[in-house]
Parts: sequence; structure tokens; C-alpha cells
Amino acid sequence: MASINEPREERPTNVRWLMFSLACGTSWFLYLHRYAWNIVGPKIQETYQFDNTESGFVFSLFYWTYAAGQIPSGIAIDLFGPHLFLGTSIILWSVALIGFGLTGNLPLIGLLRLLFGTAQAGCYPGLTKATRVWFPLKTRTTIQGWVATTFGRCGGAMSSIILGTVLMGWCELSWQAALWVMGLAGLAFGISFLILFRNSPAEHAGVNEAERELIAEGEAPQSLKGTLSWRSALRSRSLFCFTIQQFMDAGSDVAFVYLIGKYFLDRHGLDMKSVGWLTSLPLWGGALGGIVGGWLNDFIIRSTGNRRWSRSGIGFVGKIIGCGMLFIVSGQGVAVAAGIALFQAKFFSDWSQPTVWGTCTDLGGKCSATVFSIINTSGTIGGIVMPIIFGTLLDWNTTKHVVAEKVVTKTEWAPLFLLLAAMYLTSGIFWLLIDCTKTLDTIDSETPTT
Repeated sequence: MASINEPREERPTNVRWLMFSLACGTSWFLYLHRYAWNIVGPKIQETYQFDNTESGFVFSLFYWTYAAGQIPSGIAIDLFGPHLFLGTSIILWSVALIGFGLTGNLPLIGLLRLLFGTAQAGCYPGLTKATRVWFPLKTRTTIQGWVATTFGRCGGAMSSIILGTVLMGWCELSWQAALWVMGLAGLAFGISFLILFRNSPAEHAGVNEAERELIAEGEAPQSLKGTLSWRSALRSRSLFCFTIQQFMDAGSDVAFVYLIGKYFLDRHGLDMKSVGWLTSLPLWGGALGGIVGGWLNDFIIRSTGNRRWSRSGIGFVGKIIGCGMLFIVSGQGVAVAAGIALFQAKFFSDWSQPTVWGTCTDLGGKCSATVFSIINTSGTIGGIVMPIIFGTLLDWNTTKHVVAEKVVTKTEWAPLFLLLAAMYLTSGIFWLLIDCTKTLDTIDSETPTT
């Protein structure tokens, strides 16, 4: 029996869960605000009278600055930490969202899309860094699944419900006023983030030694700051295949950001209240997929010890099943059935999202934010290119007829979903070529000691 004078074992504090909550909130607001275009995009298009190709171009402006900001953001976060970067980003993109509802000028909307992309560029590199330094290796992918996919997709799913069904439907607000409400909520959260978040356990006074040891469990001591060896990056087959996979993945995902609402409005002729919840279904699927995928990653790795095929296998299987679901949607004429199929497509596709984060931390180590920024840059290029391709494809498959002296427009949506299915298939194939165990060489940013 232990002596009464023997010191009790110190129990870990739980500051990491506060950081987890702030990270989840950041991801939630990012998608809540980003996916607002699903609802307001058709309203803006109607207001300013431009076609699908032009609408795709305006939408894609976000990705121009989002792409340009990825690698500089990742390098800055790896060197200085995510605290001030993320807090400032939340505030800036919330201001841009409010701006969409204040302006009546189309060029200004374009400029605000560019600002919106700039502000959100470093978010996920920053959150990748945050989850790596605040959580132990054995649960990290599960945590990343909750942050990146579950709360992110939940935010996206809630966007159409809050904006379309609640604010514009039940509350009968204009789309401009609805954006003001959402933007002001984001501002309040951004200020809270700046006050409460810290870069690492070492910077937070409330973290005790037991919690620091718990977080570091399973990893050799190392610097949390470093710079990527670009020679190693350029020679890495896995990193190259990873970038192609992400181009296809993120490029296809933009269809769910700005076209699904229009699909239910145009193809199925639904009202805004119905469009709100049906548009949210794929995002709910993605949110649940993130939970399952993160848990499945960690479970398979613990059970088999094979990190390489656990990551690649989950990515491949999810994309192949998602491909099949999109093929079904291409020929579906019932709105609810199409919504359910889209739910399943995103569930299986997005269970690979925690795998993306886990693979970034595996390949990048202490330079995980930089690696994530490279991957996200590739995805963002997909976000620049594909909206224009999607819009052009829809215009090619749009016909106009005069019925009772009125021009009736009809769009064939099947080619779009077949293209998305092909992109999912390509993404799955490239997942098989990624070996996450081949960590990229790094060079410490700190001066080496003798």
C-alpha cells in the first residue's frame, strides 16, 4: 500500500480539449461561410443576369487567392505558429462575407471573393499544425477527422439550412441581411479565438507536465518548428501523387459548394425551403464520413501496424464507392432519391478527409503545415479550373425554347455528375500510389548546436 507521504500521481489537465473546441469552431465557421454561395450564388446570378460560365468565373475568384496564399501561409505557420494567423483570418473572411451583403456592385463582389480566398488560405494548414502539437499520435487522425471533416462538413450542411431555410425562409430576410447575421457571428468567434487559443502546450499556463507528456506520447522529442527540404519534396513520388489526388478531390468538391443548390432549383423545380435541407444532405454525409474515416484510420493502424496501406486503402475504397453513387445521381429523376445518393457519395468520399490530414502529418513531420499547404494548393488549382469547366459544361447542355411567348431554359445535368464520377475514380487510383511512410527530409529552422 502506498505511503500517505508518497506524492500522488499528477493527473493531466484538459486544456487540449479547449484547443480542440476552438479548432472545431474554426472549421465549422469556415465551411458555414464558404458554402453560403450555394444559396446566395443563384440570387447574385439572378440579380446581375450572367450565365453559368460567368457565374463559375466569379465563384472561382475565391480560389485564385486561396491558391496563392497556401504555401506562404504554411511556411509562416510552421515558423511562427497558428494562433495569430488563424484568429486574424477568421475576422477577415467574416468581414468579407458581410461585404457581400452590403455591396450592389458586381466588380466589388469579385474583389470580395478575392479577399475571402486570401483570408481562408491558411486555415487548414494552421489547423493541421494545431492538431499535431496539441494531440498525441495514437488519436491524432481521429481528432483531425472531427476537426477537418465532421465540423467542417457540418458547417457546410448548416449553411444552406441557416441561410436558406431559417434566415431567408422562416425569418423572410433578404439574402443580404442573412449574410450580415452570419458574418457578425463569425466576427464574435474570431475575437474569442484570439483570446483563448495558444500555439502549443508550452505557451499555455494552464497545461501541466502530465498533459504535456500525454500529448508527446509515442513521438521522439523534436522541434516543432522547421522548414521543408524542397529537394526532397520535388523528388517524392508520394507527394506528387498526393497533389494529383487532391486536385481531383477538391476540384470535384466545388460542385457541392456552388452547384447543388442550383441543381435542386433547376433540375427538380423546388422552393427555397426544400432546397435548403436537400442541399445540406451531402454535407451531412461528409460530416458523418469524417467521423467514421478518422476512427477507421486509427483502428486499422492500431490493429495491423501498417500505416501505409491503412491510409491508401481507406482513400481508394471511399472514392470508388463515391464514384458509383455519383453515377446513380446522373440518371436520377426524383429529388429526394438524388439527395440520398449524394449523401452516400459524400459520406464515402469524405471518410478519406482525415486520411488527407494524417498523410500530411506523416509525410511532413514538423513541416506538416507546409506539406498541407502544397497539397491544398493543388486542390485549390482544381477549385480555380473546375468551376469554369462545370459552368461551361452546363451551358453546352442548356437549351432554350419559347413556350407561350416565354423563354424556357432546360439544362441536362447528367454530364456534370458523370464528370464528377470520373474525377472520383481518378482520385481513388492515385491514393493507391501514395506511401505515407516515406517522410520528407526537414531542416530545422533553429541554429544547430554542437
